[in-house]
Amino acid sequence: MWSFEHWRQQRILKRSAIDDALWNTLWSQLPLLHGLTAAEGERLRALALLFLHDKVIEPVQGLVLDEAARLRIAVLACLPILNLGFEWYDGWVEVVVYADEFINGRDEVDEAGLVHHHHNVLSGEAWSHGPVIFSWASVLAAGQGDGHNVVIHEMAHKLDMLNGVANGFPPLHVEMKQQAWSDAFAAAYGDFSRRIANDEHSEINSYAATNPAEFFAVCSEYFFDAPWQLLHHYPDVYHQLSLFYRQAPVRR
Repeated sequence: MWSFEHWRQQRILKRSAIDDALWNTLWSQLPLLHGLTAAEGERLRALALLFLHDKVIEPVQGLVLDEAARLRIAVLACLPILNLGFEWYDGWVEVVVYADEFINGRDEVDEAGLVHHHHNVLSGEAWSHGPVIFSWASVLAAGQGDGHNVVIHEMAHKLDMLNGVANGFPPLHVEMKQQAWSDAFAAAYGDFSRRIANDEHSEINSYAATNPAEFFAVCSEYFFDAPWQLLHHYPDVYHQLSLFYRQAPVRR
């Protein structure tokens, strides 16, 4: 069925291209892509091209990003929507990139009316209907198969926010069962939080115990970047993420 958006995207893809040498170099630098089929790689390439066309990547504080750097961001950002479609990233346009970790200052008012100032050092952040923010140093470290991937983490938050605030419950596909998602994530989050509280060693980043939204985002990192670890520790979560992202990295 014809749609203006499909026509627009095809027009962009026909008029633009990613240099083959640039693409092949990036592919060699990102182990998490090596299991993709040729067809998946071409689909990812098209999505990255749309991302570069529709999103504004804005380096700040003197940082300069060349074509290869922008492509790296686009490819990592588009991997979660490989089988979903570019429309899942509608509603926002800006990607802000700092050279390194950045400070986010926020004020909170408690029940007594007192204002508390919080200054958090971050490597990434996602705003609802607003920009995605990355540390370039963290982007460079992403995609190496160790489960740490700031780009996928923040894009998972963006997907989570599509149906409201980030809470670890993104809009599920019609064929998915909400109770199955809730049961899998609640059990895993409870177990993981208990292990972290008891100072037990975990191969999964302890930041996942912060809240259900961060648990979903961190598990998404491992789903793409170190899927075997997630499948080993929380197979039900892996299964639900496989249904949601419509991918199965372990079987690539």
